[in-house]
Amino acid sequence: MAELVFFSGTMDCGKSTLALQTAHNRSRRGLIGLIFSRNDRAGEGRLSSRLGLDSPAIEATDETNFWETVTEYRMGGVQVDYLVCDEVQFYSAEQVEQLARIVDELGIDVFGFGITTDFRSILFPGSARMMELADRMERLQVEALCWCGQRATHNARTVNGLMVRTGEQVVVGDTDSHAAVGYEVLCRKHHMQGVTQRQAGDSASTTGALPLQPLTD
Repeated sequence: MAELVFFSGTMDCGKSTLALQTAHNRSRRGLIGLIFSRNDRAGEGRLSSRLGLDSPAIEATDETNFWETVTEYRMGGVQVDYLVCDEVQFYSAEQVEQLARIVDELGIDVFGFGITTDFRSILFPGSARMMELADRMERLQVEALCWCGQRATHNARTVNGLMVRTGEQVVVGDTDSHAAVGYEVLCRKHHMQGVTQRQAGDSASTTGALPLQPLTD
C-alpha cells in the first residue's frame, strides 16, 4: 500500500541528500516520480545537497496544488509512481492534505522531508500537519552537532552571529552562509540560553578560557 512518510531533522542533518537518494533508488528500479523543492540553495527548480548532489525539480509555491499537478501529469500520459517533496515545513496544511489524498486515492507514495520547528522552537504549519497525517515518521539518523559537541535538536536564527528570537517565521538562509542573517543548529540547552558558537568564543576570549569545539571523527 502507498504511504505518506515524513523524514524530519534539524538543518544540516542530510535531509536533501536523503531526498535525492530516495528518488535515485526508485528511478533505478524503473519507477518514475516527481521531485518538488522550495527555496533551494541552488536556485529555483533545483534540489541540491551540501554534498554536491543536484537534480532538476518542480518549484513548489504557495499556489501549488499537488493534487492538480499530479493528475495533470497522469492525464498527459506521464507515469507517476512517487513524489519526493523537500522543505515540506513551508507547505500549507491544505497542501499536506493534498499529498495525503494523492496517497489514499491514487496509490502513489509520497516522501516528505523537512524540519519540524522554526528558530523559536514553534512547529511549522506544514510540519505539524505532516505529523498529524503521516503513515510513518522517520528521524534522520545523521545527527547534526551543536558547537559544544552535543546532538543538535534546535534551529537558531542568527544576525551577525548572535541568536535572535523575533522576526518572520520564514526567512531563507543556510547554516554555512556568511550572510548577516543565517542559521545555526544548537542543542536544547544552548538554544534556550541563546548561546551560539560566536558568543561562546567571545565569552572564552573575555575570560581567557579556551572555547569548546565541536566533536570530530
